[in-house]
Amino acid sequence: MPLYEHVFISRQDLSNAQAESLVEHFGTVLADNGGSVVESEYWGVKTMAYKINKNRKGHYAFLKTDAPAAAVQEMERLMRLHDDVMRVLTIKVDAHPEGPSVQMQKRDERGDRRERRN
Repeated sequence: MPLYEHVFISRQDLSNAQAESLVEHFGTVLADNGGSVVESEYWGVKTMAYKINKNRKGHYAFLKTDAPAAAVQEMERLMRLHDDVMRVLTIKVDAHPEGPSVQMQKRDERGDRRERRN
């Protein structure tokens, strides 16, 4: 089955538990349609570059999935209809990288940035 990565932003006035329950809810939608969630990460509340639906912040969540295209389309459709979800991004990938995503790594572990110039 194809591999996908999903990032979605939910409203800032949700509690952390409610935001994490959205991840579980959409994982069950995939499971009901023949897919599976390989890994999920809750990135927390982050400030956005611009307002979306009068919100300056949002709860970010990241999913790595292994699902058929029909299951992904159904999950995206339900995400777009859900009142608490503001934005959705889905990307098809060839392979899931090992370990945590870049957002979850500490700054010291990243190490691929250049040194600052004076």
